[in-house]
Amino acid sequence: MPSPIRDNAALSRFELEAGGVTAFMNYRLAGDVMTLAHTETPVAARGRGMASQLVKGVLEEVRRRGLKIVPRCPFVSAYLTKHPEFGDLVA
Repeated sequence: MPSPIRDNAALSRFELEAGGVTAFMNYRLAGDVMTLAHTETPVAARGRGMASQLVKGVLEEVRRRGLKIVPRCPFVSAYLTKHPEFGDLVA
C-alpha cells in the first residue's frame, strides 16, 4: 500500500493531508543523504498523531529510496528514539 505522504519536491518538503489540514516536513537532499530539518503540524491537528504518521511515512520513503538521513528536527530525533527499527537510516 502506498504511503499517504506526498513529496512536494518544488518546496523541498513532504506533506500529509488529513481533516482539511496539511502537516509537512522540510528537507534538504545532498547526494544520498536527506537532512530532515523541520516538522510542522497545524495547531488544530496537534495531539492526534499526524506528525508521527508523517515521520513514519517519510522514513519508509527514505528507506525505499535507499537514502540515509540526518535528523535535525527534534521531533524526528524523538521519534527515532522511540522507533529503533529506523535507526539504520541515520547517516
